Amino acid sequence: MSIRHGLLALLERGPRYGSQLRTEFESRTGSTWPLNVGQVYTTLARLERDGLVAPGGEDTAGHTLYAITDDGRAELRQWYERPVDRANPPRDELSIKLAMAVGSPGVDIRAVIQSQRHATIKAMQDYTRLKATALAAVESGQSRERDDVAWLLVLEQLIFQTEAEARWLDHCEARLVRLSRPADGGAAEPQPPQAAAGAEAPAPTTINRPRTARTRRG
Repeated sequence: MSIRHGLLALLERGPRYGSQLRTEFESRTGSTWPLNVGQVYTTLARLERDGLVAPGGEDTAGHTLYAITDDGRAELRQWYERPVDRANPPRDELSIKLAMAVGSPGVDIRAVIQSQRHATIKAMQDYTRLKATALAAVESGQSRERDDVAWLLVLEQLIFQTEAEARWLDHCEARLVRLSRPADGGAAEPQPPQAAAGAEAPAPTTINRPRTARTRRG
């Protein structure tokens, strides 16, 4: 996540002070990635050092305002135009956990997968409920429609992400089943519990629970 560019995007709308930037950043993203004031001011200091923002006076309450510079606008335009770099993907705790669990003595990796599947399905359900609320706010034309639309996009990305994670967990479990049994002369390999490889993911508004999952709560 680029806090640097997120703050530039907010400053393009006009001068802001640190706490205001934090509040607007969290409002736009639904507090999915909360910031503290220290992070904001540290980032602003670096942006000022790089010539991308400059002090913009004070408001009536005495808050120091920051304004985006022409170089900052150029940097922001370039950020919007270039794809997100996937050459060095961020560390994913779940992938690391399963990689370390494979072959570790005393670890039931299928139990690890099942436990994570429960949590993933619950997160999917929670995100879907939040999406329904955000969608209702957008359709009702409430005053913060821009923030509601932004939050809706974030939620939909989280829903797709958890759907993919659930499918990957099914794939991992099926892979372990195949590797743990002896060769049987070419018997057909089992498909993952949720869907065969290549099948389309369910729409985020109608999430189907994998057949192997059990509901952890009502």
